Formats: sequence, structure tokens, C-alpha cells
Amino acid sequence: MNAFDAPLWSPFPANLENSGIQRFITHFSRVSGRSYPDFASLHRASIENREAFWSSIWDFCGVIGEKGDRVLIDDRMPGAIFFPDAKLNFAENLLRPSACADAIVFRSENQVERRMSRIELLDLVSRAQHWLMAEGVKAGDRVAAILPNMPESVAMMLATASIGAIWSSCSPDFGPRGVLDRFGQITPKILITSDGYFYNGKTLRLD
Repeated sequence: MNAFDAPLWSPFPANLENSGIQRFITHFSRVSGRSYPDFASLHRASIENREAFWSSIWDFCGVIGEKGDRVLIDDRMPGAIFFPDAKLNFAENLLRPSACADAIVFRSENQVERRMSRIELLDLVSRAQHWLMAEGVKAGDRVAAILPNMPESVAMMLATASIGAIWSSCSPDFGPRGVLDRFGQITPKILITSDGYFYNGKTLRLD
């Protein structure tokens, strides 16, 4: 090993043993019946046995959904297609229970701070989902939004995804032409916007 191959930093053994990658190595070793003593050997396995590797990733990460019978078709890189029969919901996976108490920690430019628990976020997403469905939004529809970065924006995105609709958003400072150029291409069923936002210490109204 020359100086250029030496790692710049290595974790303490105890931290490495408790890391997510080490837990996956243990899991993959068990299901594959082979030993992977280090990351390099795991990396080689991910190249040489892509189907088993990514199927194991799905199981280890606890992805909520239907994996399907086929994991990999057209086994070439580039060009491989993974999980061609899989079905899952993005929002369902993001909103599943977690040990973390806070789902969102928000601080705005004017120093307003808000914390939203996972239960509060789930409740907000549920209410937004019901409103979208009452407005006729269904899977495949487009929902567009002109919103600043705030918890409600995240909730609306998740509510849209939970239905199977497509979310597109832009910042309130885009201007009319920028908004039309972006959203005119996707013909959204619903357009959501805020009545104002903070920027550079100023309150700007969207009248």
C-alpha cells in the first residue's frame, strides 16, 4: 500500500461493528452462505452477484411494498433493470414508524423554529391527502405548488405521493414566466400557493 491508498480516517472498531454497513454485511453473509470480511469483499459481491445483493438490500432495509418475483432482468451495466414488477408507495415508506421523535426540525429566515413529530406529520399528511382526493386528484395526476421551504410543503408532497399522483414545485421567487415554463409542460390538476414568504429579512406578498 502506498501513501495514496492509505485511508484518511478510519472509525473506531466499536463504531464500525455497530454501523449500518456492518449489520448489512452480517445479514448478507447469512442469507448468501458466504463470508464477507470487509467492505471490499462486499463491493465485489455487489458486482458479481447483483441479483442476490439488491434483493438482500430490499429485505434488509425493510422496504414496504411488493418486491415481485423478478429482481433483475437484462443483466448488463448500463442497461440492467432492477425489480421490474415491484410496487411501493414512496410516502408510505417515509412515514413508517421510527424511533426518532422529530420528523421535521424547521427554522425560518426570521428565526421562527418549529418541530413536528412523526405523529403530527402523519396527521397533516392525512388531512392533505383527504383534501386532494376530495378535489378529484387520483393516481397519475399532477399537483403543482409555488411554496417556500416549510413543513407544509413537505406534507403536501407526501400527501400527493400517497395517492400516486405526481408532485412538482418551485420557489415563490420564480416569477410568472418561470412558473409558466415549468408547470405549463405538465398541466397540473391542482395548483397550490402561499400568500407570501420571507426573503433577505423582508416579507414579500404574493398578491
